[in-house]
Amino acid sequence: MVIYNLLLFTLVLIIYVVTICGNFLIIILIYYSKTLHSPMYFFLSQLSISDIILTTVITPNMMNIVLHERTIISFSDCITQYYVFSLIEIFECYFLTVMAYDRYLAICSPLHYVCIMKQTFCIKLILASWLLGCLLAFILTLGVYQLEFCGPNVIDYFYCDLNPLLELSCSDTSRVQMEAIVLCFLVIVLSFLMLVVSYTYIVLNLLKIPSFSGRLKSFSTCSSHLTVVFIFYGTLTAMYLIPKKGQSQMISKVLSLLYTVFTPFLNPFIYSLRNKDIKGIFFKKTLYINTGFLFTKK
Repeated sequence: MVIYNLLLFTLVLIIYVVTICGNFLIIILIYYSKTLHSPMYFFLSQLSISDIILTTVITPNMMNIVLHERTIISFSDCITQYYVFSLIEIFECYFLTVMAYDRYLAICSPLHYVCIMKQTFCIKLILASWLLGCLLAFILTLGVYQLEFCGPNVIDYFYCDLNPLLELSCSDTSRVQMEAIVLCFLVIVLSFLMLVVSYTYIVLNLLKIPSFSGRLKSFSTCSSHLTVVFIFYGTLTAMYLIPKKGQSQMISKVLSLLYTVFTPFLNPFIYSLRNKDIKGIFFKKTLYINTGFLFTKK
């Protein structure tokens, strides 16, 4: 059992380090490369920031649990962790919709794209996503904070999430559950519908392009974002919108790991390996560093 825990701890640690380094690398490349100073890559850097925050809030405590099998967390720390976790999840739901809107304008209205997606407008979209995340996460967290916990406070989970906390409460949780259902509709369902509408217009516009190579080239700018959307919303829907009857605790834990640990881990690979601009800048910077080292050595 100790060997199993050490192996699992090592795996989670490697994933955490790669996640932090990969997302930081994307942020640095976008910040220092003038060719990447466009709305699409500016939005991508914000997504990397949110992934760093999410994995930092969840993974270190998870590694502690894996290593010691059981750990202690105060109620205030648990509530703080839940608030930050909810904030990031809500932000990413809205922000993926913002990124879809950016791709919609770039493909369906290329002549108006530069006029609409100015830097000030991009910043307003980002701030709106963060503010909505802060507000809605505060409403959820406040409801949980007001509950009474008088029984055995053992959370059979990797982090403080809504359902495990509600199961521990000895007070009436119907109001909090109703708030969660309403907010799930406002966040997950509405943002997903907006994504579907955006990509419906994108596909219809792509079908108007006569050549297959032209359609493929235009769609390639959306493929990375679409991949992230499928992974993120697929696991999120399975966690919060599908009824829990018949779903084991182990399946719930695996699903939670997918969108809290593996999605931030996969995002840098999805965007870098499928993006020619980022790959080109990365290899160019790497070649420049190596060449500079050789010249100084001589």
